[in-house]
Amino acid sequence: MQTATLGPLGEVSRLTLGGGGIGQIWGENTKDEALATLAAAIDGGITLLDAAPMYRNCEAFIGAVFGGRLPPGVKITTKHQLGSPPASEVADRLEASLDESLKALRLDRVDLFFLHSNIHLDGFTYAHGDAHKDAFSTSWSLYEGEVVPAMERLKAQGRIGAWGITGIGVPAAILKALDHTARPDVVQAIANLMDSAGALRRYAEPARPREIAAKAKANGIGVMGIRAVQAGALTLGVDRPLSANNPDNTDFARAAGFRALCAQWGEDPAVVAHRYALGMSNIDTVVLGVKNRAELAQCLAGEAAGPLEPAQVAAIDALGLAVPV
Repeated sequence: MQTATLGPLGEVSRLTLGGGGIGQIWGENTKDEALATLAAAIDGGITLLDAAPMYRNCEAFIGAVFGGRLPPGVKITTKHQLGSPPASEVADRLEASLDESLKALRLDRVDLFFLHSNIHLDGFTYAHGDAHKDAFSTSWSLYEGEVVPAMERLKAQGRIGAWGITGIGVPAAILKALDHTARPDVVQAIANLMDSAGALRRYAEPARPREIAAKAKANGIGVMGIRAVQAGALTLGVDRPLSANNPDNTDFARAAGFRALCAQWGEDPAVVAHRYALGMSNIDTVVLGVKNRAELAQCLAGEAAGPLEPAQVAAIDALGLAVPV
């Protein structure tokens, strides 16, 4: 397994095991298979586990497999979806969420703690779900005035090694955060050949994921690439029911040409999509959404095969899928 430097976390594997599939929030998966997949990921050379309380059973499964003693060199993240509560509650909510995560993980600290909310500039209006934005998005004034100081305190206390943001919010707000005096240590950024966040995107403006990743790297911030297969849109078939107008379903239809190209090459589109993400500029590690050992083995084989050939990347880019939608 190749490695890269992820900001202050130092060397990590180029693949990160995400917690969604392991935690049983999508697709069919048993507890035994989830536990076996966690163990297989470590055996396969993965040294970063990306957990969160909203990933259902993920943190408890990690606690059960490792019993509070992560293998040497293995690092772990967790998250909190804060939204925009009263300013006086921000620090307490972040700390309470961290407490619950540490209890489930059976640990006394995590290496990285993410603000998992969107971030929006004050006064911003979302194209979708604006009436509920306080539930899923954190305003800039709250981020700057309360979140950043709270994260820095947790780091100074040694309860977290570093902190980060999930960069799927309004691009202008994310870029501002990456330029802020007190910058996050790591950002999670969309990294797929469509430059698409799919159903996670609530704003009307063009997505700017490659600009976000480039800005982060220029400022010494680590970058974790997420949604390499865009919620299944870049695979042979989405593994969960979706409405006809769901953006992930729309992306799946748009990616028909990509699947046809992979068929010509005799390649599985999910493997090709992961290799594409691994070859993208400014991405330190790619987070996997796998839920079982078979899917994990595919991704491990893809990483071992190395980046796509330049001609393959050019052929994919020529499909014109990486455009604002």
